[in-house]
Amino acid sequence: MDPKKLESSCDNGDMDACSSLGKLYDNGEGVKQNYQKAAELFKKACNGGDANGCGALGLLYAEGIGVEQNDQKAAELFTKACDGGDLQGCRFLGASYADGTGVKQNYQKAAELSKKSCDGGYPGGCLMLGILYAQGKGLRQDYAMAKEYYGKACDFGLQAGCDGYKRLNNR
Repeated sequence: MDPKKLESSCDNGDMDACSSLGKLYDNGEGVKQNYQKAAELFKKACNGGDANGCGALGLLYAEGIGVEQNDQKAAELFTKACDGGDLQGCRFLGASYADGTGVKQNYQKAAELSKKSCDGGYPGGCLMLGILYAQGKGLRQDYAMAKEYYGKACDFGLQAGCDGYKRLNNR
C-alpha cells in the first residue's frame, strides 16, 4: 500500500483508505510510526462510517497509545465497530464485557459477542468462547464445547487455542 495514494484517497473521502493509512502509521510501515496521526486517521474513518477505523481507534484508547487511555471510550468504539460488522471490534467488546472494562461485567454478553466474532472467522472470538466454556462464565461449563472452540482458534493459527485444546485433552 502506497501511503501517498492512500492519503490522496483519504483526502477525497475514501474512509477505508483513511483506516488503511492509519494502520500504516500505527505500525510504522512505509511511514514514520506516529500513533497520534494513526488516531486522527482512525477517528476520521470511524466518523465517516468505517467500522474498522472505529475498532482500531478503540484499541488505541484501550491501551492509551496516541490518545489518553479511556476504557469507556474504547468500549463505545468497539460497540460502533461491532455494530458496523468489524469482527475484531466484536471480539474486543466481548473481552471488555468479560473483564468489566469500560462496561458493566456481563459474561453472557461476552459469550454472544465472542460467538459472533468466531462465527465470522475471527480466531480471537473462538479463543474467548473456549475460555468462557472452560470456566463456565456466561455459559454452562462444558469442556467438550471449550475444546471445540479452542480447536477452531487453533485451526485459525492461534497458538493459545492450540494450548487450551491440549490442556483439555490432557485432563
